[in-house]
Amino acid sequence: MGTKYKPEYFSNTRELIPRMLEMFVAHKVEVTWATVGMLFAENEEEWKEYSPEFQPSYRDRELSAYHWVKQYGIKPEVHFAPELVKMILDTPGQELGSHSYAHYYTLVRGQSPEQFRQDLQATQEIAKEKFGLSLESLVFPRNHINELYLKVCLEEGYQQVRGNPKNWYWQETQHESFSKKLFRSADCFFPVGAKTSYGYDEMVQYPNEPLIIPASRIFRPYSLKNGWMNSQRLKRVKDEMAFAAENGEVYHLWWHPHNFGSAPQECLKELQEILDYYDLLRENFGMQSLHMASLGQMMKEKVI
Repeated sequence: MGTKYKPEYFSNTRELIPRMLEMFVAHKVEVTWATVGMLFAENEEEWKEYSPEFQPSYRDRELSAYHWVKQYGIKPEVHFAPELVKMILDTPGQELGSHSYAHYYTLVRGQSPEQFRQDLQATQEIAKEKFGLSLESLVFPRNHINELYLKVCLEEGYQQVRGNPKNWYWQETQHESFSKKLFRSADCFFPVGAKTSYGYDEMVQYPNEPLIIPASRIFRPYSLKNGWMNSQRLKRVKDEMAFAAENGEVYHLWWHPHNFGSAPQECLKELQEILDYYDLLRENFGMQSLHMASLGQMMKEKVI
């Protein structure tokens, strides 16, 4: 954020979350809200109180949220939102998940498994003490999935984690390249890789590890600059949803709430179109909406 901070971008996000929740309830859609633990706190003092003692020692210090705060300071309207967390918890069908305590990167050089463990523990502690909740689902920041850390996730209470799509341009996200970014961008508009939905039997769970629920598609925000591409991007999502519904497969759509901040009305209109289409697929093919914890429980019970 730093010098690029735009107040309206974040104020829009705060206003959009209650509206999204209303839409999800109206369409009986379950959602996992993978939330950074910092947002649970009321203020900087409380955030520091729960912060782990052993913080990430990234070689690149600029990647650390703690170092960032020392440089730029806290912005309460950005960094704390316990009232929105409470709103999510009070809304039917919504799961509060974790995005780590301070945007922890598990594949960055310099950090360690113990630092990651303490980050997870800090998140669980603040969730339990403030909301009486034990978090069950985790989404790794920047899609950095360190397979060596999966056992730690389960030991700290996380029963399921989000995995990356199986296409090559979503693998090893700590090593970005122009070709990966190009293929990821192109795939949002046209099929350039394998199909993104998958069968229930393709979800992986090894002993002493959480269930890995692969992502299918990031729902990219409305483009004000290249409006002619918006309809194709939306069609891509709907085509994938239809394929999954017709074939009884899992389709895992995700985005960051703040992705809607630059074009809020246009993004909400697109979300409404997606939800209306889901209603149609539910009616015609029995498509179900499940958050990560519901899907994890279903897999445990083998009711698929």
